[in-house]
Amino acid sequence: MHATVGDILLVHGRIVGQNDRTAEVVEVLGPDGTPPYRVRFEDGHETLMSPGPDTVVQPRQEPTM
Repeated sequence: MHATVGDILLVHGRIVGQNDRTAEVVEVLGPDGTPPYRVRFEDGHETLMSPGPDTVVQPRQEPTM
């Protein structure tokens, strides 16, 4: 897995009925874009994450003019 600052991590729920969560990558701590990542969830909570197979990286969207 590779991510850059500003990318969004989509963490799929692991239990039936559990909602997916999104977190913005605010810092990449591994070499060459690899985990761990410091992320900020929608509720403002920040944590270090080494995402598993239930997580997808969505590249940051560049503003279009």
